[in-house]
Amino acid sequence: MEAARKEDNQQVLKVLEALKQASQDLHKNPTSKNNDSNSSPIKALLELQTEADNILSNDPNLSKLSNHISNLKNLISNLNQSYGHGGIRSFLLRRVNRYEISRVASSIETEIQAWIDRESIENLVNSLREKLVDEEEKVKLLRQFEERVSQGFDLNLQDLVLKWKVFSVLESVLCDLNCSKQVRERSAFAIAALVQFNKDVFVGEVLMGSTVKALIFMSSSSSIQVLCSLIRLIKSPLVDEIESKGGIPKLINLLNSQQELLIKVVTLDCVLEIGYFGRKEAIEAMLEAGLVKKLMELQKSELGGDLIEMSEFEEEEKECDGVCVGGVEKKVKGKKQSRERRFFEKHPFVSCVARFAIQLEVGEGLRQRERRAFKQEIVKRVREAAVSDAEAATVVAEVLWGSSP
Repeated sequence: MEAARKEDNQQVLKVLEALKQASQDLHKNPTSKNNDSNSSPIKALLELQTEADNILSNDPNLSKLSNHISNLKNLISNLNQSYGHGGIRSFLLRRVNRYEISRVASSIETEIQAWIDRESIENLVNSLREKLVDEEEKVKLLRQFEERVSQGFDLNLQDLVLKWKVFSVLESVLCDLNCSKQVRERSAFAIAALVQFNKDVFVGEVLMGSTVKALIFMSSSSSIQVLCSLIRLIKSPLVDEIESKGGIPKLINLLNSQQELLIKVVTLDCVLEIGYFGRKEAIEAMLEAGLVKKLMELQKSELGGDLIEMSEFEEEEKECDGVCVGGVEKKVKGKKQSRERRFFEKHPFVSCVARFAIQLEVGEGLRQRERRAFKQEIVKRVREAAVSDAEAATVVAEVLWGSSP
């Protein structure tokens, strides 16, 4: 029974997608010189009408769409009849009809998208709740949902998401240790997409639920990437939640040398975001967890270094680029940014101590006196962690004077 239903829905979806494309074309170009029943978008809609009528009549959710298609057929007929008459009245009627055709075509597109959204969300929720559904199918549905909500706010879509309690379903999958890592990570990305979709509604869900704890507990590169995205979206309240859940030490431990490179790179990004948005308690927790020492270890690694090396790298790149004739400012600036990006790709941990200190300096979470106090604390911890006076002097100079590009 369920298989037959899915097959029917696939047939409906195929027809509706064709109708949607034709409606889009017609909405974009309703005033074509050859705007009659033989024009491409209109012809496509009329050819699909007979097939669509048989399908639409079986689904009460599509009755409105059926009415729109019938209305469109009448408008097209009126438009064609008006071409047989001259005068200002016929000209005005054609203008009105073309406007109405464009409006109805847009309504058809909206109704089709609403049907697709209903079916997609119902299918997503049922699949995630069903243990026997193939994992690849779940990942596919999660990607489709993420892509859909990433297209921008839609009130009807939001109503469906709330009606089906999609956030709760995604969060339960994220927290379910019996689910595969891939499905849990895709659920995490879908949650981040929902927050981006409407922060007013879904930020509260994140802060009150178990999402933050689950992301930290997973400690994968994808989960930390999502956590970093949520920090950028929610800012200080999300950092407060991480700190209150005891997640700061867990994150700092991910910077250890035995972790895989990608995890360390995304964790550093997360640490820098926390430095920018974090309040006093979060920054204290990071320093107490040994952040400065770990950053210095990363900075001394092959993928670290200081920004003096970046200057040398830029000089080498300039020689490769050659002389820029004409002195176009945007072109020079674009090349500089491109060189910096390539350098950081090869040296992700360069001057990471100073970069963290600068995040505190320019960030939103600290008062001015707290910034000054933390800078001195960082300098103190640098000197304690340095293996030589030369190393300490180099890092302290970057921290004090600010060397972030």
